[in-house]
Amino acid sequence: MNKQMTTIIEREGSSYVSFCPELDIASQGDSVQEACENLREALELFFEAASAEEIQPRLHDEIYITRLEIVAR
Repeated sequence: MNKQMTTIIEREGSSYVSFCPELDIASQGDSVQEACENLREALELFFEAASAEEIQPRLHDEIYITRLEIVAR
């Protein structure tokens, strides 16, 4: 079964951290592509190993990613 998951990638120093907010799972890599692929692998391994009882409480159904304008003083 294929699933669409949200991926947030952020540069940290000389590497990149990838994060899936639906399941609170993260990974990293030396490039954006590597961080994304490592997260894909981590997610696939999680779904392979976890029971439905473990997945359900961790899975966030609604994720919103947006930009917020603030006043920075």
